[in-house]
Amino acid sequence: MARTILIWCALGLAIALPLIVAAQSPLLAWREPIYIAAGFAGVVGLALMLVQPLLASGALPGLSLRAGRRLHRVIGAALVAAVVLHVAGLWITSPPDVIDALTFTSPTPFSAWGVIAMWAVFGAAILAVLRRGMALRTWRKAHSGLAVVIVAGTVLHALLIEGTMGVATKTALCTLVVAALMRALVRLRAFGRPSG
Repeated sequence: MARTILIWCALGLAIALPLIVAAQSPLLAWREPIYIAAGFAGVVGLALMLVQPLLASGALPGLSLRAGRRLHRVIGAALVAAVVLHVAGLWITSPPDVIDALTFTSPTPFSAWGVIAMWAVFGAAILAVLRRGMALRTWRKAHSGLAVVIVAGTVLHALLIEGTMGVATKTALCTLVVAALMRALVRLRAFGRPSG
């Protein structure tokens, strides 16, 4: 019981701290509310990426694998919504920057990684919808491959931005997201023989 509480508290802290630090950033001064909301949608999206592999691999105590995977689908939909809000908010505040990012002509490298991650999120969501029409092994390899692209693109996107997220909490969250994904891929043997 103590271990379960400790794991859930650690997860809550890993998600809450970057949000708290970002909310206190002096860079938010004089920013439009839509821009702030768009930025926080991005932070929330990154936080959700920590939860996703933990749910998919049954790593969170107190949740059965079936319940975890059901919740994984719900969080996946929330992740898609966070990405849409992030991009839509940035579009409203600065359409030229978003066009440059989407056409890979932006001078800022973090933009390209964000766009790559965005398309991979949409691809993973489409795969989730089409799952019943695919062989489990093929689906798992495709979905896991997209998860790798999502995490790599998002982590590079986040680390290259000098924005409202604190450097220490952002780096820690990104490290945890990568570690959670790697653990899930090993546990599920996502690119090899499917596990039960």
